[in-house]
Amino acid sequence: MTVDTAATSTGDPAAREPELVQLLTPEGQRVPHEYYDTLIEDITAEDIRGLYRDLVLSRRIDSEAVALQRQGELGLWASMLGQEAAQVGSGRALRPQDHAFPTYREHAVAWCRGVEATQLLGLFRGVDQGSWDPRENNFHLYTIVIGAQTLHATGYAMGVQRDGAIGTGDPERDTAVIAYFGDGATSQGDVNEAFIWASVNNAPVVFFCQNNQWAISEPLERQTRVPLYRRAHGFGFPGLRVDGNDVLACLAVSREALQRARDGEGPSLIEAFTYRMGAHTTTDDPTRYRLAADLEHWRLKDPIERVKAYLVRGDLVDQQFFDDLDAESEELAGNLRTACRALPDPEPTSIFEHVYVEPPPTLLAQRDEMAQYLDSFAEQEGPR
Repeated sequence: MTVDTAATSTGDPAAREPELVQLLTPEGQRVPHEYYDTLIEDITAEDIRGLYRDLVLSRRIDSEAVALQRQGELGLWASMLGQEAAQVGSGRALRPQDHAFPTYREHAVAWCRGVEATQLLGLFRGVDQGSWDPRENNFHLYTIVIGAQTLHATGYAMGVQRDGAIGTGDPERDTAVIAYFGDGATSQGDVNEAFIWASVNNAPVVFFCQNNQWAISEPLERQTRVPLYRRAHGFGFPGLRVDGNDVLACLAVSREALQRARDGEGPSLIEAFTYRMGAHTTTDDPTRYRLAADLEHWRLKDPIERVKAYLVRGDLVDQQFFDDLDAESEELAGNLRTACRALPDPEPTSIFEHVYVEPPPTLLAQRDEMAQYLDSFAEQEGPR
C-alpha cells in the first residue's frame, strides 16, 4: 500500500486517514504490492493498452454528451470526468454472468458491458426511460433515486444465492452482483438498509462507492467523520479504500471482492477515492462551492495520463497507437452526435408502456383518456 498525504481544502476527514491501495502512481510508475499484484499477474501489455482505450473512449463519450447538452440536444447530463479508472477497472473485473446496478453516472461501466452509448443519451434526451435490455448485458437501468439501486442489487444478489449460483466452483456459473453509488448516497437510509440485508444474508454483492468528494455541493466532511470504507466493519463485512484514479488497482481490488462474492463469502465495500472533475450535472456550477486549487491538485492525478505515462515509460506503445486511437475517438464522437440527433420522439401514450406486465384497468383508462385528449387537437385543426 501507499500513502497519499495531500489533503484537500475541504477538510475531508478521509484525507486524515489516507491509506489506500495503489499500483500505479500519478507519474505512471508501477508500485509493487505483495498481495494485489497476484490478482492482475495475467494482465499483459495488450490488456493495458485495452484499458487505456477504454479510458479514452469512455471519456470521449462523456465530453461529447456534455457538448450535446450545451447545444440543446440533451436535457441533462451527469458527467463522469475524472472517475473513468474506477469505472473501467471495476467494469473489466466483471464476468459475463455478473450483474451491475448503476446510478446515472456509470457511463464507462456501460461501455465495458457493451451498452451502446446512444442508448444512454436517449434517457437524457427524454425520448425513453432507458432503452437497453438489462438481460442482454447484465447492466441494469440507470437509477435516479439516490441509493435505491443498492437495495435492488442486494435483492438480486439474494436471489442469485437462492438459485445456487454461488460457491459451486464453476467460473461460468458462480455470479456476483455489484452496486455503484457515490459518497453522498452513503447518507441515505436505503444504502444502510442494503448493508444490513447484505450482511445478515451473506449476499454475493460488492458495494462500489465512488467517493468523488462532493455530494453535489456538500463536501465529504458533511457526510461522515470516518473514512467511508470503515463503515463496512460496523455492518460485519470487509471494506477497503483504493486509489480511484488507478485503473490497475481498481481492477485488482474489484476482482478480489467479486470473487469473494462468487465463492459465497458475502458482501464487500470498496471505496474508490477519486474526484469529480466536472459538475455534478450540467445544471450545476461547481465554482460556487469548491476551490480551483483543489481541481488543479486532482488534475495532476488524471487516470488517463498515468496509464499513458506507464505505456510510454515501458515502451509498450508507439505513436501510431495514439494516432489511431485519436482517430477512433473522433469517429466515435461524430457517430454519437449523428445518432443522438436521429433519435425519434416517442408517441405520448408510450409513457404508459412498460409500467406493469399486466396494466391495471385504472392505468389503461388514463392512457385512453390521454389519447382522446390528444386526438381532440387534431379534430380542432381540421383538414388543411
